[in-house]
Amino acid sequence: MLMTRRAIMAATAASAAAATLSAPSIAQAALPFKQPALPFKEDALAPHISAKTVGLHYGKHHKAYFDKLNTLAKGTPYADMELEEIVKASAGKTADKKIFNNAAQAWNHVVYWEQFTPGGPKRPEGTVAEELNASFGDYGKFIEKAVATSDEVFGTGWVWLTRDDQNKLALVGYEDGNNPVAVGRPAYLGVDIWEHAYYVDYENRKPEHIKVVLENLVNWRVVGDKITKA
Repeated sequence: MLMTRRAIMAATAASAAAATLSAPSIAQAALPFKQPALPFKEDALAPHISAKTVGLHYGKHHKAYFDKLNTLAKGTPYADMELEEIVKASAGKTADKKIFNNAAQAWNHVVYWEQFTPGGPKRPEGTVAEELNASFGDYGKFIEKAVATSDEVFGTGWVWLTRDDQNKLALVGYEDGNNPVAVGRPAYLGVDIWEHAYYVDYENRKPEHIKVVLENLVNWRVVGDKITKA
């Protein structure tokens, strides 16, 4: 399933009155927005994601989103909002597209790094595993679906574990920095398919990168807590 820009704008209008979802626990609120520290050392994800990639991804790309957002939000109503509120309030507004892009990518990456926090199980457990299997069959098929969903996204974007219209767990592809939060849905797990997330280590082998991340790096206690508390 793919959420295009047009679909995002339509869904945003339809869900404007939706209740606020829980932001990542390490997200910052109000200007100046501060990039949270990594919950692990830069080499902690190796050999699956190299220290070089983490350094560039976190230290250059993610940092730039926060820096640009601070510049763009200064003197606007967004300066007093929490990061997730900015994503929701600016989604679908042409005049605020730059603010949305940087706020969404700043928020996306907070979730991204948090889900790799060391120490948790690498597979879903308990009721979360049961719900995931009910939606996808088993964990192997979940990974296959993630790869297939990434192919629906032309160019840059994300694959998010969220919920569909029937409230079942679903994998949805989003272009650029768009995410489920912008349309009033939960964002449990995000796979970054921008080239800066994988090209240093995997070159053009995006499917391999997705498989490696989902097989070896996701802390399912972090993700599972979001699912069970939603």
